[in-house]
Amino acid sequence: MELIRARAFARAGLIGNPSDGYHGRTLSLIVRNYWAEVVLYQWEDLEIILSQEDRCRFGSMSELQQDVQLHGYYGGVRLVKATIRCFADYCQRNGIQHHNRNFSIRYQSNIPRAVGMAGSSGIIIATLRALMQFYEVEIPLDVQPSLALSVETGELRINGGLQDRVVQVYEGLVFMDFAEERTQIIDGMEVGQYERIDPSLLPKIYMAFSHEAGEPTEVTHAPLRGRYDEGEQKIHVAMKRFAEITDEARDALLAREHQRFHQLIDENFDLRQSLCDLSASHIRMIEAARSAGASAKFAGSGGAIVGTFTDETQYADLEHSLTAIGCEVFRPQIEV
Repeated sequence: MELIRARAFARAGLIGNPSDGYHGRTLSLIVRNYWAEVVLYQWEDLEIILSQEDRCRFGSMSELQQDVQLHGYYGGVRLVKATIRCFADYCQRNGIQHHNRNFSIRYQSNIPRAVGMAGSSGIIIATLRALMQFYEVEIPLDVQPSLALSVETGELRINGGLQDRVVQVYEGLVFMDFAEERTQIIDGMEVGQYERIDPSLLPKIYMAFSHEAGEPTEVTHAPLRGRYDEGEQKIHVAMKRFAEITDEARDALLAREHQRFHQLIDENFDLRQSLCDLSASHIRMIEAARSAGASAKFAGSGGAIVGTFTDETQYADLEHSLTAIGCEVFRPQIEV
């Protein structure tokens, strides 16, 4: 029996987010410390097996409340099911022939939930990779993120942008340009321009997250999208600046100007804070990191932060400040 295991890793939005959903530019890195994994094998029927996150039994109502807050009502099964549907639709639209054997599939994930480290898209990318291998279907690399995004925005009506999916497909450190004039339509999908950058150019990077500070991504993104679509000038000007910050950060990396990179990370967060009503617990994480001299911004929608530090003494101070408020601190593993 052929047993297929496919993984996709967590990610950190390093610079530019949340402009990826607004024709901006971003710089993101893969975080191999955490992953979503899918196991798939040929089976009599097409069967999706529930994981530990798809619970139907609880010790109390408060336990159920907490589970729904973190995982929603459907866990990750809806992501797997929707990915299978979108994969099948993609193959039909593009005349791709494949065998008709059925399979059993299950997923598991240790990516911290609801803290902005791309746990949902990790499940989708891992599922997509397993399906491509099982059905021996090749989907262009630059199309895979757009297909993965369509699972959430098209099939499940969940707000999101391409950034997470691009870096989870390409891995490493990736510069992304989503400007309308540089967008192409490939296989019916909108595709931006993506460039891998050598991760060795990065300064020292840390990350931290708090399970207690987690919240669904829609809490941040839905109001922002509404204001943008209504034409609010402040939001449109800010999205342009996020893109400019990303260009400047890329130039700073290539020139090894780490102090400038540090400043741009801080500016990215400060600009975001000027736009959104942020959670006090999220702001506390930023302030704790900056009190140690590190730069800090959200890694995604909130609950996890990312930034730069200079040396081991500063990392120790950073760790002390963040663990004191209940955060887990680590250094992201970018390369194999």
